Amino acid sequence: MVRESGGSGDMVMKPAWLDGLMGETFFGACGAHENRRKNEKNIFCLECCQSICPHCLPSHRSHPLLQVRRYVYHDVVRLDDLEKLIDCSYIQPYTINSAKVIFLNQRPQTRPCKGSANICFTCDRILQEPFNFCSLSCKVDHMVYQGEDLSSILYRFDESDFAFSQFEGLRMDGSELDEDGQITPNSILEDPIQFQNSACSNHAMGDPGISHDREMTKKKKKSSGFLPGIVLSLSSRRKGAPQRSPLS
Repeated sequence: MVRESGGSGDMVMKPAWLDGLMGETFFGACGAHENRRKNEKNIFCLECCQSICPHCLPSHRSHPLLQVRRYVYHDVVRLDDLEKLIDCSYIQPYTINSAKVIFLNQRPQTRPCKGSANICFTCDRILQEPFNFCSLSCKVDHMVYQGEDLSSILYRFDESDFAFSQFEGLRMDGSELDEDGQITPNSILEDPIQFQNSACSNHAMGDPGISHDREMTKKKKKSSGFLPGIVLSLSSRRKGAPQRSPLS
């Protein structure tokens, strides 16, 4: 990766693609294809600086394209993709369905946590050490507010990493084929464990491992053994007088 070289401090302003990525509305219906199925705008064109839907792809065949996903009504991008564009250090990643993702924008909080905790420099969300930001926008906005040069975190990316070919397996029914030929969701990242209402919960504390279903499964397996059932059955029997056969 090659960092963008700043001139005489003119890179303090956000580049067009970065400003568009954080300001665009994703997963709304595409106006150009409003009568087509699966027309959610879940792709960002880094050249046109706008969100597009899968039906728009042929018109952007030669442009660098970034896929945006969604988790609990918030837009996220895979860390592997985003760190090719910008330095994501000190932004807390989250692991969702075995994929590390970064939230594009800050999320509303129910109530702030009190006490001495590690918090986001911009929105005060509770984070894990050693992270300083909960989203991409929080890091960028903090640097702009401090008057820091954004060119120090921007990369001159290889357009082949964001080529149209990555979407060639994309189906218009909103799914894609994985390496084993299985159809998997391509944009909506789902997780059985939802965020807790309390801002002081494990999720608000910045737990990067949002998916905990494996741990719950292990606990269930431990408590479903054969012997405990026998012990419970024996202990629940009542002792009574022995039954005698009737006299003949």
